[in-house]
Amino acid sequence: MEILSHPLYLAPVPLYARLFAADGIVFDGDSPFTKQTFRNRAVIATENGTQALTIPIVHTGGKQAMRDIRISEHGNWRHLHWNAIVSAYRKSPFFDYYADDFAHFYEERDGFLMDFNLRLHAVVCELLGLERTTETAVEMAKKDIEDLRCIAEPATLTQAKGFSPQPYYQVFATRNGFQPYLSIADLLFNMGPEALITLRDCAR
Repeated sequence: MEILSHPLYLAPVPLYARLFAADGIVFDGDSPFTKQTFRNRAVIATENGTQALTIPIVHTGGKQAMRDIRISEHGNWRHLHWNAIVSAYRKSPFFDYYADDFAHFYEERDGFLMDFNLRLHAVVCELLGLERTTETAVEMAKKDIEDLRCIAEPATLTQAKGFSPQPYYQVFATRNGFQPYLSIADLLFNMGPEALITLRDCAR
């Protein structure tokens, strides 16, 4: 079985839990881009609670497919995002192990949001040891595919089937409580190689 998803920015943990239980993932780059979703937003845990990191996009005034959305370099967002990630996770057990794998994404410039997200996804899967097939051409005629595009929407993220949140170590859990629907970066920096075990348990 494969799963169907929008290309997301450091996607929430539920997507990777479902990918753990699947054979591969198909990314839908043809559907219209929607604002205020995880297509260009990732949520991390900070000392003061959760924080949303949003990638600015170039607005054209009309509906565009996800694959045609360009990243805007306005506002020095790369510097702001990386500083927020460092501030949130520098005390996490595995930040030093993985920081270099992510840092260069916030130094380079990518023209298209989908390309940026897919490159990050490939790195995440490599660090997780999650070897699954990846496709970007949606063939809706496939019989064995599960539509998980709801994970892109904050309002429907918690409704994703096949995901049972399992607590794992988080730096600020004692202060703010456990947060189950954060970006996959949170799980990686906090759990390292054991992140895959957490995904397995969440997929039950």
